[in-house]
Amino acid sequence: MALLQNTPILLSIFSILFAQFIKVPIHLIATKKLDWSLMTSTGGMPSSHSAAVTSLATAVGFETGMDSPIFAVAAMFAAIVMYDATGVRWQAGQHAVIINRIRNELTVFFNEVKHWPEKNEDEKIKELKTLLGHKPSEVFMGALTGILVSVLFYNLF
Repeated sequence: MALLQNTPILLSIFSILFAQFIKVPIHLIATKKLDWSLMTSTGGMPSSHSAAVTSLATAVGFETGMDSPIFAVAAMFAAIVMYDATGVRWQAGQHAVIINRIRNELTVFFNEVKHWPEKNEDEKIKELKTLLGHKPSEVFMGALTGILVSVLFYNLF
């Protein structure tokens, strides 16, 4: 199967998996708390999205040359993904923090005022996910991770 012989995509997938895995020990060192859920979450250090797209662009550069049109496409794709991770997705996470706070405060207020006897206690309000985007440092470290994965691969194999 040709897809399994496509080095750029394999390195990109490896970079995602590596970046997701490394989030757990980084979080443990930073907070002294072990959180395995980080392996499947968005956000955090390093950015697996950035690792994937920079690994892909770097591998395409090695395969086709840095002056090829396909490298230009991969590099621009990487830049847009990383810009989005620090812009729109980061802001969406910040909005979720505030919306969750408002919802919690309103719930307390209405429970105190009306006691809501008809409200079922099993009905929990699901909070919005707040870890959506990345800080610039997380994107930078993700980008560096992806580039290093591809550079190491092409220089060792």
